[in-house]
Amino acid sequence: MKSDNVSTVSEFILLGLPIWPEDQGMYSVLFLAVYLTTVLGNLLIILLIRLDSHLHTPMYFFLSHLAFTDISFSSVTAPKMLMNMLTHTQSISYAGCISQVYFFLFFADLDSFLLTSMAYDRYMAICHPLHYTRIMSQNLCVLLVAVSWVLSSANALVHTLLLAHLSHFRDNTIPHFFCDLSALLKLSSSDTTINELVILPLGTLIITVPFICILVSYGRIGATILRTPSIKGICKALSTCGSHLCVVSLYYGAIIGLYLVPSANNTNNKDVIVAVMYTMVIPMLNPFIYSLRNQNVKGAVRNVLSRRVCPQ
Repeated sequence: MKSDNVSTVSEFILLGLPIWPEDQGMYSVLFLAVYLTTVLGNLLIILLIRLDSHLHTPMYFFLSHLAFTDISFSSVTAPKMLMNMLTHTQSISYAGCISQVYFFLFFADLDSFLLTSMAYDRYMAICHPLHYTRIMSQNLCVLLVAVSWVLSSANALVHTLLLAHLSHFRDNTIPHFFCDLSALLKLSSSDTTINELVILPLGTLIITVPFICILVSYGRIGATILRTPSIKGICKALSTCGSHLCVVSLYYGAIIGLYLVPSANNTNNKDVIVAVMYTMVIPMLNPFIYSLRNQNVKGAVRNVLSRRVCPQ
């Protein structure tokens, strides 16, 4: 459907990635490998935390939820994109598109809140080690995760319900590989004033406030290390915070690159490429970052393998 008339739509056309049709087979294999690595890597993290009692701590409790979120976040867009590439189809139903918007926003927001909870956990561990066990209790950890789920769900639901009221569109062609909220708002012929007014305050709450909290946490951590500078203290801080800082840098770096860095040409292409980064590449890298830089995870792998090879 591509006309000047305004009408309702039953499906949308996803233009997909900015690649030549003859290269789609090669890229589909590459992205299938990335997606499978994401799923298997994060499942391994969850399994290790579940099986090894040494990892039953607040830090790894949050990490297991982050791994589940990464699997889910990637699964919102990757399977549909791969199916379209392999079958050379581009359509997605209206209901499927709206559902994709909801779950994309939900898991993106959940990622942000979980990274903030992990930063707070590291702040307590380094800045208040004597009170860490008492403050970071199981009840508080569960509460932080529960609040993250509720806030993420509420934010995604608000945007999705407002989007569902925009039933008339000028076009049904989306220049993306998934149903992006901003792209759908641009296609709508209905009044999107409320949608746009809601995006700014909720976006600030869900993305900017957690990012500021993370910066404050690591600012306090840095100040604490500088007050008692020692090689041992610096190494301890790097071992406990290094992996999380890498993940935060990748996650928020992609967001800053998407929304804050201007681009004169090929804006849609830039948005699509950055979206591939934070929906597929970053969730794939997270398990490697935490396993390669974390001695506890490496030890858990050895313990699990030794129990399987040499059962007691």
